[in-house]
Amino acid sequence: MTVQPVLPAASNASQALLQISNLVKEFDGARAVDQISVTINKGEIFALLGSSGCGKTTLLRMLAGFETPTSGTIMLAGQDMGNVPPYRRSINMMFQSYALFPHLSVWDNVAFGLRRDKMPKAEIAARVEKMLALVQLTAFGKRKPHQLSGGQQQRVALARSLSKRPQLLLLDEPMGALDKKLRERTQIELLNIIEQVGVTCVMVTHDQDEAMSMATRIGVMSEGRILQVGLPAEIYETPNCRFVADFIGSVNLFSGRIVSGAPDHVVIESTEAMHYVNHGITGSKGMEVHVAVRPEKVSLQLEEPRPEQRASRAEHGYNCTRGVLRAIAYFGNETRYHVMLDSGLELTASRTNTARHTDSHLCRDQRVFAWWDGADIVVLTQ
Repeated sequence: MTVQPVLPAASNASQALLQISNLVKEFDGARAVDQISVTINKGEIFALLGSSGCGKTTLLRMLAGFETPTSGTIMLAGQDMGNVPPYRRSINMMFQSYALFPHLSVWDNVAFGLRRDKMPKAEIAARVEKMLALVQLTAFGKRKPHQLSGGQQQRVALARSLSKRPQLLLLDEPMGALDKKLRERTQIELLNIIEQVGVTCVMVTHDQDEAMSMATRIGVMSEGRILQVGLPAEIYETPNCRFVADFIGSVNLFSGRIVSGAPDHVVIESTEAMHYVNHGITGSKGMEVHVAVRPEKVSLQLEEPRPEQRASRAEHGYNCTRGVLRAIAYFGNETRYHVMLDSGLELTASRTNTARHTDSHLCRDQRVFAWWDGADIVVLTQ
């Protein structure tokens, strides 16, 4: 089976707000952004997800107008942004550092851009009060940024970004300056505010959980290219290549080749196991492929799985391997098991801890069987 790239959801012209076509950015002959094309719909929260240096922030800066593309086009609401300076674009960017003016009050920080646009004082006052109410900081208007917590500073920066009512809001690592617990709480607050305003948003992040919990769609980037675009569930459950499978969450990858196939299944041989895949098939006998199985799909037990445990009788004897349980890691909500297979490959399995006290009867250094269902296999050709 070959998993095809997941394409953006179909949209009509009235829904498309931002259209990026064949965008390239070079620095000293090296491509930081390489032929990116994507359409982002009105009201969408689109996350650019990738590791440091993959080009996501450079792409965001081109959208804002802070960098000039080497080639390609950026269309916002049907208008070519190529010759439009940053201050004339209906785009606002919230930086990771928030970039608040330390000598100005919270109220004046939010009003800053409106004053530069020479908006009437009465309208400025009404707009600022509305924005502060939106981010629940009405009582903090007279304070200076240093008198606020990190989460409060972030909300001030968001209020300032939204005060000019941009068509597009750009977020550069919006939670990067917050600790883990505050980040998780603020994600929900930020998402609710963005949805309440109805602004279209493009956010850059290297945090998978942040992208999965906040984004309508995700674009996974590597080496200047977007490798896959899709809903969070699509990116996780049906990655289109090894990089995406390995980058999003944890995954067990087996290298193998197709040994037989039929309209309703294919059998793949790897050093560790014979894999019976019982869904969507393309590919020919002898083709080299990679088998991907998520840790939560893997079951561990001391005895060989019985036929009645399998999803179908045809899978008995397949999708099963053996090894030694080398480590057990307890994380409260889940437990992870690390198994050294006889081939030398390490396999990870995880189990959600649904009960307060459970006893799986699994201990370190035991020999165990690891098995999974054919429906949970993703087969990758690249």
